Amino acid sequence: MTLDVLLGDVRSLKQKRSVVRPIVAELQRKFAVSVAETGDQDLYRRCEIGVAVVASTAAHCTQVLDNCERLVAGRPEIELLSARHRLFGREEE
Repeated sequence: MTLDVLLGDVRSLKQKRSVVRPIVAELQRKFAVSVAETGDQDLYRRCEIGVAVVASTAAHCTQVLDNCERLVAGRPEIELLSARHRLFGREEE
């Protein structure tokens, strides 16, 4: 999943890190997913966060990703602009 995020009152890359790092850490801790800032690293008010999960069923993957999306969307200091989900199965090997 890729999350496109608009950060609130952020005026530097240092402030951006102080907002993004806790979000990344909370996603990792609560949902045991792989997560990282994957884009827009040079822009201080935008952020792209990539989230990946591996599970035995597509339904479980979808549930975990939906929960991650809800957590990010619920953060008052940011605005979630979009979330793009993509599932890979055995047929894509």
